[in-house]
Amino acid sequence: MTTTLSPTIRIEKAGGPEEMHLVDLPVGEPGPGEIRIRHHASGLNYIDVYQRSGVYPLPMPLSLGNEGAGVVEAVGAGVTHLQAGDRAAYCGGAPGSYSLARVMAAKNVVKLPDAISFETGAAMMLKGLTAQYLLKRTRPQEGLQAGDFIVFHAAAGGVGLIACQWAKALGFKLIGTAGSEEKCALARANGAAFTINYRTEDFAARVKEITEGKGVKVVYDSIGKDTWDKSLDCLRPFGLMASFGNASGVVPPFAPGILGAKGSLYLTRQTLFTHTATREAMQAMSDDLFSVVQSGQVKIHIEQHYALADAAQAHRDLEARKTTGSSVLIP
Repeated sequence: MTTTLSPTIRIEKAGGPEEMHLVDLPVGEPGPGEIRIRHHASGLNYIDVYQRSGVYPLPMPLSLGNEGAGVVEAVGAGVTHLQAGDRAAYCGGAPGSYSLARVMAAKNVVKLPDAISFETGAAMMLKGLTAQYLLKRTRPQEGLQAGDFIVFHAAAGGVGLIACQWAKALGFKLIGTAGSEEKCALARANGAAFTINYRTEDFAARVKEITEGKGVKVVYDSIGKDTWDKSLDCLRPFGLMASFGNASGVVPPFAPGILGAKGSLYLTRQTLFTHTATREAMQAMSDDLFSVVQSGQVKIHIEQHYALADAAQAHRDLEARKTTGSSVLIP
């Protein structure tokens, strides 16, 4: 059995970025259904912040990180879709991508096409597959057709910039919100039909203005507490509120009757890892993502690079909303 040491970002208890420490952890051989991967890059995502801070409680100590790309070093028994030497990328499963190498479940890992770089692969899996399930699999009761308006919050973020481009490719008129004029311009440059600076405008009123009073069929909201009430006001009757994050804080409890009063609205709380629970679903969704990226319709913007040892600073920048697009850690 081969055991090596891998520099890994780990926390001993939930808390702020100061809890993140670079430690050397042993990495052994993969067991049945597992692979060992050596990372060339790891992605940074807001779910990492939720797991680090305890919003999403996990057993401690905890190695952080939910997506990465690199080369498969070894495969365990029963793994047939990957072999040693394959370029690969993944998201999901147990956290631990903030590392040089790790052993993990193979069902979350797919081959990375040669035309897509390791950094792009690491930056796009979790965010790109999130955009995929939102736009393709999380749709309002009336469906979505070309020409339909949708609202997408945090449109200049990693998921948002992918969604802006993908929505345009699908023919949707995406109304993106962001917290500065620079971020609004970035969203428009990536395909948003309209943008709203939520710091200077009432986004619900502006959405009604854009849609001539009708509202939209669906709001995709990863912000949570700060945007919740007005997001509901953006919806047309029978519209869908699709919540998939809570960057500003957890939405407080509310009376379901409000959904009726605002137009018999639908509400769903989605998580990517329900959609990618099987290897078949992970592969199909990844194939869709790889296809749209390789076609050039969606470009992955990596705006921030950090050394693995600087992961705590990366978290501070992410929480302060100083980042745009995607960020990667380089081991």
